[in-house]
Amino acid sequence: SSIAGVGYDADAVLLEVEFVTGRVYRYVGVPAYIHDAFLTAPSKGQFFNALIRDRYIYEDITRDAGR
Repeated sequence: SSIAGVGYDADAVLLEVEFVTGRVYRYVGVPAYIHDAFLTAPSKGQFFNALIRDRYIYEDITRDAGR
């Protein structure tokens, strides 16, 4: 899988996805049910591409992203 880790802030409705490349992206407005389904998906990469990527506003929050 290309996904290394997933974090979620239910109060802020923010999903953070870390990729095996080390890049970390924060997705805004992702409902809790999407996060829950993401965690249990047989293929996190396929789930991400189908239901998260290009569907939510995001920002790159990778540490040292500007270096």
